[in-house]
Amino acid sequence: MKYLKNTSWLLGEKILRMVVGLFVGIWVARYLGPEQFGLFSYAQSYVLLFSVIATLGLDGIVIRELVHNENQRERLLGTAFTLKLAGALLVIILLVVSILFHWNDSQTNWLIVIIAFATIFQSLNVIDFYFQSQVLSKFVVYSNLLCLLISSLIKVTLILYEAPLISFAYVILFDSFILAIGLLYFYLKENLMIKSWRFEFPLARRLLRDSWPLIISSIVVTVYMKIDIIMLKEFLGEYEVGLYAASSRISELWYVVPVLVTSSLFPAILNAKKTDENIYNNRVRNLYKILIWMAIALSITVTLIGAYLMEFLYGSGYEGAADILIIQIWSSVFIGLLMVSNKWLLAENKTKFIFIRGSAGAVINVGLNYIYIPIYGVQAAAYTSLITLIFTTLLIDMFTPSTRQHLLIKLDGFVPMLRKI
Repeated sequence: MKYLKNTSWLLGEKILRMVVGLFVGIWVARYLGPEQFGLFSYAQSYVLLFSVIATLGLDGIVIRELVHNENQRERLLGTAFTLKLAGALLVIILLVVSILFHWNDSQTNWLIVIIAFATIFQSLNVIDFYFQSQVLSKFVVYSNLLCLLISSLIKVTLILYEAPLISFAYVILFDSFILAIGLLYFYLKENLMIKSWRFEFPLARRLLRDSWPLIISSIVVTVYMKIDIIMLKEFLGEYEVGLYAASSRISELWYVVPVLVTSSLFPAILNAKKTDENIYNNRVRNLYKILIWMAIALSITVTLIGAYLMEFLYGSGYEGAADILIIQIWSSVFIGLLMVSNKWLLAENKTKFIFIRGSAGAVINVGLNYIYIPIYGVQAAAYTSLITLIFTTLLIDMFTPSTRQHLLIKLDGFVPMLRKI
């Protein structure tokens, strides 16, 4: 019941975020039009390729350490915060250097720089890790809702006053600031003190030793999840990026479901592993089943109504986005598999396999995009992402004995009778 209540808080917040975010996000997309929206999406994706470095792969590891050693809270949070802040500063430097060697116009470069500074405030997300480890996600929900409300009001105001594109980049920066303030407020309200945090070099070295495969993996996973936007702009242009980003905004609404479910239930899975291996395996298996069949039901529905949905939401300016959406939505099935599998690998301390899998996915995705986008256009990017996910969530498991056995648990999510084989 404790985990169910925690998940309910997260699910309620995500549903509200999806509804409000969908309404405001589509309004922004219609206001900007495909070309400017494509440019805005390109800038966000470009920053994301670098900003993943700032996470340092610490998220799941810090949560794991807090679950097992809650009495070490101050040193864990202080060390993680310092590392993430250093990572954020490194990201900004790398981004500034990178745009000096890129043929972007000045508007695009300013969009990138403004959005990049949001990573500094994201360092305080370590407070979110603590709340997750203690199954206290309601405080994270409160902070996110405050951020959502203020951000939505600002975006609507900008649209009504016909603000320029760059104004929406400043909103992203302001969002990260508001969320950081909200998390800080609820942390202090729990009679916990930031000033008690402390950085310890030996602990930092140990955390980075455990997380370095996750750092690399996060980079390569982000590459194969977001490189399509970058390559579409380079090969085709902003208009096609706008169509692809518009359909992605709809298909990626689902992604928050496996993220919040796996994040909320991860402590339960870790605790089960300490007590009973059968309960542990059953919890992982059931998590696969829930996410797989929810995603299949969603994909069938969107396939049937995708054309009408995109016309209703975006209007005639985004004609062609529906065909992309119908391809993209089937990736949701394998996104769920990927999220659960990553948690399982983390629990099993097999983080190097996450790196191997992500690297293989990045190579396949970039290679296929490079070959097929110039030939088949924007839909090729959607097909490439789907093919890459199928390989990295299922086929690659056959190459090692430990993951080959776990593959049966995954397939059991599709076909339950496999457990009897």
